[in-house]
Amino acid sequence: MSISLSDPLVLPCGVSLPNRICKAAMTEGLAAPDGCATPALENLYGIWSDGGAGLLLSGNVIIDRDHLERPGNVIVDRQLSDKKRDALASWAKAATRNGNQFWAQISHAGRQTQKIVNAHPKAPSAVKLGLPGGQFGEPEALTEAEIANIIQGFAHCAATLKEAGFTGVQLHAAHGYLLSQFLSPRSNQREDQYGGSLENRARLLLEVYHAVREIVGADFPVAVKLNSADFQKGGFDFNESLQVATWLQEAGIDLIEVSGGTYEQPKLLDLEGVEPVEEQAVAASTLAREAYFVDFTKAMRETLTVPLMVTGGLRRRDAMEEALNEGGADVIGIGRPMCVMTDAPKRLLAGEVELPRYEKQLSLLPAWLGFLNHLKLFRTIGAFATQYWYYEQIALIGEHGKAANDLSVMKATKTQTARAKAWLGVRSS
Repeated sequence: MSISLSDPLVLPCGVSLPNRICKAAMTEGLAAPDGCATPALENLYGIWSDGGAGLLLSGNVIIDRDHLERPGNVIVDRQLSDKKRDALASWAKAATRNGNQFWAQISHAGRQTQKIVNAHPKAPSAVKLGLPGGQFGEPEALTEAEIANIIQGFAHCAATLKEAGFTGVQLHAAHGYLLSQFLSPRSNQREDQYGGSLENRARLLLEVYHAVREIVGADFPVAVKLNSADFQKGGFDFNESLQVATWLQEAGIDLIEVSGGTYEQPKLLDLEGVEPVEEQAVAASTLAREAYFVDFTKAMRETLTVPLMVTGGLRRRDAMEEALNEGGADVIGIGRPMCVMTDAPKRLLAGEVELPRYEKQLSLLPAWLGFLNHLKLFRTIGAFATQYWYYEQIALIGEHGKAANDLSVMKATKTQTARAKAWLGVRSS
């Protein structure tokens, strides 16, 4: 029997997703300078809840205020005041008002913390991020005592969010954030029980999972976002990813979102990194033209039975349902389209055949300078500026209830830069 986007999905914990569409995790930057959830977040997720997705994933909820993914993250790293607890509860209530699931993506940025937030962030090893520009500082290696505190930090965050009304959590172990850093032999050069063999490098992720599972219970969804590979020479590769996914399945994980890349190799953004892409030995399919990581989920499905989610690139309904029926995914994540078309899931479920690719019409450079996009430097700068366009659309929906189709990439970049500076200015005062 064929699988449709409208079909429910029962997770291993017993919870059912109303349909197979997930609003993927996208960083919002809308928290107050003290990390508190805001009315803008409440408004944003209420609108997204009305949009029809069976599952909404939040952007990064950070377990340590000194290790932000970006200014404007929600922070849950200690006992919260009544005001902050009430704000989380209001956010969760709005985000579930359409009967959908709302899971928090829990994260620690590790060495991918910007220098303006922390000049010496903690990481598995003192291996600096290999990016030009000086945005990231010199990391310091975590002690085992600090690692124990991080494990408890993830568990405390999950318990707090469950109490506030979130219906699940996702542990972020992809894209080069802390749990992903431990998995990679390039960033993890430890010689203790957390470094060396894959079993040791995966130890932190599995210990975090078990601590979270113990505190939230067997019937509360716990998911993981996992790189299919880092796509860097000597990095975390697909065979290692499959083994870690197998250990997670054996431990009782409810859903694995398969992704890939890091800040150094931003595969998710379909960008060129600072070095050549390290290709993986995974059979290619025609679906890969639509979805960045679907071939990896199809390869994992040969071994795994746990529900898998794929995000990135999918816009056509027929390709989404092909992925569902060919083992490429159990859940389809939608990101960028929902930064403008907030009811994209409802449209797909009603029969719309394709979602827009806004990025095709976006450019930082005016048309008469378009020839510069043939140069890698300008192409990369332009792609990251395009991200600011999506960030600002998210902010506009939260603050004013709708996106702005006529927003320029340049204006969005300037506005987002000003927002970050203002947020950090208040935070440091």
